[in-house]
Amino acid sequence: MTPAQPRSRGHSRPTLRDVARALQVSVATVSNAYNRPDQLSGELRDRILTAARDMGYPGPNPLARSLRRGKTGVIALVYDAPLNYAFADPAASLFLGTLAATIQTQGLNLLLLACPDSTEPVRAASVDGFIVYCSAEQSELLGTVLARALPTVLVEQRPRPGTSQVGIDDLQGAQEAARHLAELGHTHIGILPLEITKDYCPDPVTPQREAGTNSLTTARRFQGYRQGAPQAHFHILETAQNTPQEGEERARELLTRYPQITALLCMSDVLAHGALNAARSLGRRVPQDLSIIGFDDLPSSEPLNLTSVWQPTADKGRQAGEALLAQLAGDSPSTVTLPTRLVVRGTTGKTGGRS
Repeated sequence: MTPAQPRSRGHSRPTLRDVARALQVSVATVSNAYNRPDQLSGELRDRILTAARDMGYPGPNPLARSLRRGKTGVIALVYDAPLNYAFADPAASLFLGTLAATIQTQGLNLLLLACPDSTEPVRAASVDGFIVYCSAEQSELLGTVLARALPTVLVEQRPRPGTSQVGIDDLQGAQEAARHLAELGHTHIGILPLEITKDYCPDPVTPQREAGTNSLTTARRFQGYRQGAPQAHFHILETAQNTPQEGEERARELLTRYPQITALLCMSDVLAHGALNAARSLGRRVPQDLSIIGFDDLPSSEPLNLTSVWQPTADKGRQAGEALLAQLAGDSPSTVTLPTRLVVRGTTGKTGGRS
């Protein structure tokens, strides 16, 4: 074989065929060096890769290769939220970690698509399938994903034909939480939900607005709260973001507006962490003056002694990954509903007589 000569900058980009010609080997042999290294001796593969590098050949075009194979090796996780949500929200981060670990067992990679304002990333994504994490019902984003007609898993969504669903028993968890408060004697209960619709409203939530929520998770939890404490009076302020700061601000406003409230149901532990700060700033003792319940039972909640509805967030990520892998393997779509349970700790107690 004659040594390969590097190309000057004035020449066009070298191709796989150029490398084969320079080394006097077949095009298939050069291709094997990149795609089927077990077909070549180590010495021959090293020689090919060295020559290709010297010539400025970067390797096979990934897009062209995926088109030939009909597979990209990439799965898209779609958020109806800014990208930092996947890392800033502890529950979303747990979900993401186990999902990634599951699909990587099959050599697949994960693409995060944050689509709070545009569906173009979904339309343009070169992927083998989608996992949609808590998108609003009937949203344009969800419609765009379904229109791609690729293997799809919906997380915390209503069933759609041809898709798999993975979710938790939100109704049962919310019922247990509200029933616990009712049994402790609470009759005026505040609720801090996440954003009810895309058009956030800072005012107290009306029955009409509650009925119009486009989040399946929020709708089921409202239903569960009311079923668990049918005699209670509920006072609701929605939150714009799932942060401790937002939980503190909105809890303080809710407790100031409705001082008769003796218990708070927070739709995430993150909001509940903020509510604990609000109670402290208002001089409301927990649980003597105010009981607080979160939802998720994050690892950070046990040190705070927070009563919370536990959900298997990590297992939800694993189940979503396995459901998509099954579809890619040709299996029919499936539905998985994971259990929830109330974990009672020190932030709930009998009403102090305010209700």
